[in-house]
Amino acid sequence: MSGPHRPGRPGPHDDEPERGQYGGAADAPRIPVPRVSVEDGGPLPDLPAVEPLVLDHPVLKSLLGAWALAACSPEESAAVDAHLDECGDCAEEALRLRDAVGLLHAEESLDLDPMLRSRVLESCLSRRPARIPVPDWATPYDAETARLDALLKDIGDSEWHAPVRLRWYEDDEQVSRRTTVAGVIAHLTSVDGLVARALGLDDPVPDAAGPLDGLGPTARTEAHWNASPAPPTRAVRGPWREQSHALIRTVSFTGSGTGGSGGLPVPYGDFDLALRDAMIDRAFECWIHAGDIADAVDYPYEPPAPRHLNRMIDLAARMIPQSLAARGASGGGGRNVRLEIEGAGGGEWLIALDGDPAGREVAHVALDGVEFCRLAAGHVSPDEAAAGQVGDRQAIRAVLSATASLSRL
Repeated sequence: MSGPHRPGRPGPHDDEPERGQYGGAADAPRIPVPRVSVEDGGPLPDLPAVEPLVLDHPVLKSLLGAWALAACSPEESAAVDAHLDECGDCAEEALRLRDAVGLLHAEESLDLDPMLRSRVLESCLSRRPARIPVPDWATPYDAETARLDALLKDIGDSEWHAPVRLRWYEDDEQVSRRTTVAGVIAHLTSVDGLVARALGLDDPVPDAAGPLDGLGPTARTEAHWNASPAPPTRAVRGPWREQSHALIRTVSFTGSGTGGSGGLPVPYGDFDLALRDAMIDRAFECWIHAGDIADAVDYPYEPPAPRHLNRMIDLAARMIPQSLAARGASGGGGRNVRLEIEGAGGGEWLIALDGDPAGREVAHVALDGVEFCRLAAGHVSPDEAAAGQVGDRQAIRAVLSATASLSRL
């Protein structure tokens, strides 16, 4: 049985021109070869002739990939070009390779910059102020919920069930609770519900959870998880995002100006926070738990914008004296510790150990801004926190431990 006739080999009809699927006199499509162009649109310069190499068919076929990538020597390119004029199979393969090379490009991220929305809004508002602007103390929550939502849009269905370990500091020990990505969003939804209730909005925790009055963040979360008929899925994202939008809209209508509702108390179980502080607290927890989710699904996640990070640090620093008092750490004598936060969003705060801000300074402690926030979130212990320390070590230890005690589920 005779095989298919190949160009360049003697055949039974050598006196007739060969016809192929391309309809030409030779069964070989012409492959476009890049040429040197000139900027003035004039004729292309004459290039020196290159003598092609004499190579066997297998060798020429093996060079097609390098030829498509323009990685052959001039002599090899000339040999391949000459071969493509007479070999239909190689010409077809060369076309496929050249098309494939055209699809190659440097890998680029399809993710939008999480700060793009903030920059666009800032640019627009600088030209035309909004009729109902978002209060300054609510912008960190607006930005962090938008960043977390961008992360959630980017993960697949299976990643919603990725294990996440929530960590906090309790009774001078670091504790943790295992959940999933969906469980974290359910947790954020239930605790954001504290602010929603204070503003007169619907409580996101289902009625099946039982009475919710007086419950703090941990108890509300447990009630929400227990009332769910099945483990949370990606369906939790919609209600969480709708609630965050409702909170921003509501505080924008009621919280602007000196007579706004920023001082409205938000019950947190054992204590209250003013609405302006509660919104910063919710922004802080949203960022911290977004980082937990990002770690679980191997997703890059950056700290908040410096001005937002500064508000979060300021809230934690202002709450340290209350934590010290709750821990019974004050010992009298009017002692203060200077807390220096370095890096973006940093600053200095004077922490009164004994409730007397006019007392004497007995120590100075310095931490990076993100490290301080991780300490306040219970993600690192006081012993693990990288801190520069000068002065009364006992006072410094009390401040670091009180900072870690701010954390909760």
